[in-house]
Amino acid sequence: MRIGIGLPNLVHNVNAKVIPGWAADADQAGFSTLSTVSRLAYPGVADTVALAAAAAATSGIGLLSTVLQGPAWPPVLLAKELAGIDAISGGRLTLGLGLGGRTEDFVTEGRGQRGAGKRLDEDIEVYRRVWGGEPISGTNPAVVAGQRQIPLIIGGLVQAAYDRAARVGEGYVAGSLPAAMVAPSFEAVRTSWKDAGREGEPRLIAVAYFALGDGEAGRADVHEYYSDMGPEFAAMVSGTVSTTPEALHTTLAEFAQIGADELIFLPATDDRDDVSRLAHIVL
Repeated sequence: MRIGIGLPNLVHNVNAKVIPGWAADADQAGFSTLSTVSRLAYPGVADTVALAAAAAATSGIGLLSTVLQGPAWPPVLLAKELAGIDAISGGRLTLGLGLGGRTEDFVTEGRGQRGAGKRLDEDIEVYRRVWGGEPISGTNPAVVAGQRQIPLIIGGLVQAAYDRAARVGEGYVAGSLPAAMVAPSFEAVRTSWKDAGREGEPRLIAVAYFALGDGEAGRADVHEYYSDMGPEFAAMVSGTVSTTPEALHTTLAEFAQIGADELIFLPATDDRDDVSRLAHIVL
C-alpha cells in the first residue's frame, strides 16, 4: 500500500505560506502523493491554488485533489486551470472529483446543488474536449499543444458515484471515515468496475487524519470542519485523528486489510514539522 500525505490547505485559517515548503518536504521524504481537501465556503486555500504551489515546489511526488467539487465550477475554467497545474508539474496531477455535499459551497451563479450529478457527467466531457485541444470558444484552444488527458478518480458515497468511477475514472477515493465504514464502498466500486466490463482493478484510495505535534488542536480543527454536519458526525470523524505512532500503525493495518491501494494521511494542523514526524513513522 502506498502512503501519501495531504496539504493543509483547509486547516481552519491555515498559514498559506506553509504550503510550498510542506509540499517540498513531502516530496523529499518520499511520500507517494500530495493531496488537497476541497471546500469553497471555508477559510482556507482553494485546491487549484494549493496544487499549483505544490507543482512548482516539487519534482516527483504525485498530486491529487481529494476531492474537488466539480459541479461548483464553470467547466472550461476549471479544465484550463487544471491543465496548467498538470503542465507545471510535468504530468503529475490526478483529478479527484465529487459532487460536494454542502449547499453553501455552490457559490457560482447558475451552478447550484440541484442537478449536480448530471452536470458533473456533462462537465467531464467538457474537460476532455478542453484537454484534447478542441476550441471551446472561437478558434483557439484553451490549453497548450500536447496537453494530456488528466486521469480521474471519483469520490462519493452513493451508487451513482461508484458507477461513475467505473465508467470514466481510474478508481475511487473514499471519504474520511474509518476503514470498516469504507469497506462497503470499495466493494461496491469493484462490483461496478466488473459490471462495466473494465479490465484490471480500480485504484482504491483511502484518507485518514493525523496530528502529531498538537493532537488536541488537530482534533479540534477536524471537529470544526465537520461541525455543520452535526455533532455526532463531527465527533466521530475527529475521534479518528491519529495522534500517536501506535494509532498510525493501526490505521495503516486497517486500510491495508480492506484492500486500499493507497492511504493518504490528511493533516489536521499546519505544523510543518508533522511532515517529517509522519514520514519517520510510516515510511
